[in-house]
Amino acid sequence: MREVVDGVFELRLGYVNVHLIVTDDGVVLVDTGLPGRSPLIERGLRKIHRSLGEVTTILITHHHPDHVGSLADLRERTGARAIAHAADAPNITGAIPPAAPAGLLGKLAARLVGTVQPTKIDQLITADGSEPIVGFTALHTPGHTRGHVSFLLDRDGGVLFAGDAAGSRRGRVTGPPRVVTADPVRAGHSLARLAELEFEHAVFGHGRAVSGMAVEAFRKAVAG
Repeated sequence: MREVVDGVFELRLGYVNVHLIVTDDGVVLVDTGLPGRSPLIERGLRKIHRSLGEVTTILITHHHPDHVGSLADLRERTGARAIAHAADAPNITGAIPPAAPAGLLGKLAARLVGTVQPTKIDQLITADGSEPIVGFTALHTPGHTRGHVSFLLDRDGGVLFAGDAAGSRRGRVTGPPRVVTADPVRAGHSLARLAELEFEHAVFGHGRAVSGMAVEAFRKAVAG
């Protein structure tokens, strides 16, 4: 567990990160990791002297199983509102069933990931730049998925929750992996759009946080 800025914590769950944000109205989670990770998230909350009962909101960046895997369980256990983009919501609620894994590698990966239980989305993001909860701006950053959303928190010069619109490797910002990105061209446009913003810190679904004029690392990534 690492505190990125005051009240913003990064919890590494294997190869994917979950973020916990302490606010005046309770704890906000950004994404939930793979299925079965609720106990690890509960343990992380205890480390910062918080509890599952204090989680009021779960912000979802996109529908991939390593980001929504524990959403159904956490939503049931906490009573928190789940918020996601309207374009990704059908994949989370089960209205659009997951595609059958292709080939031996796909079947093995599906077995390792586990089964993602569908769940209701309590609040849909439909407008780019909207404020789903106080202090957070929702930025529609499609490409990795149609409804991918990044979130910008108005704290300590700006904290960007990039989800999988970007990643980091050894302090360098990269785009999402092409093999699991629905539309790489749109993903590139979304990365460029994030590079036009102003923020001091960035956290990612995969890779370590970048702090101190983090937007400059995005601009370098776009410039190539």
